Amino acid sequence: MGKFVIKTSEKGVRFNLKAGNGQVIASSQTYKTLATCKKGIASVQKNAAAPVENQTVEGYAPVKSPKYEVYTDKAGEFRFRLKAFNGQIIASSEGYTTLARCLNGVASVGKNATDAAVVVE
Repeated sequence: MGKFVIKTSEKGVRFNLKAGNGQVIASSQTYKTLATCKKGIASVQKNAAAPVENQTVEGYAPVKSPKYEVYTDKAGEFRFRLKAFNGQIIASSEGYTTLARCLNGVASVGKNATDAAVVVE
């Protein structure tokens, strides 16, 4: 079972969604307060089953938000970002070496986020 781990630093408050094996699946932006960070977590939980817009395919079909955007970064790695209904990015991934692994990361968010525990460290 996954969990959201919230950490506070001098810059603000962030969360990581971790899978049952402890691997980070997705991370948040930096929020100003713990309350807004928790709202971000609630948004990830609400939108975890969103469809995928695969931007790595030429001529891909745009998808309305909420959605996962799968794309290739400047280093050639595959990444995803989860966008809420309003188009705001609410979680993003680390780089993956293959599209299949990136899509597995998307599936892992869908599997782990919905009922994940929230832990403040």
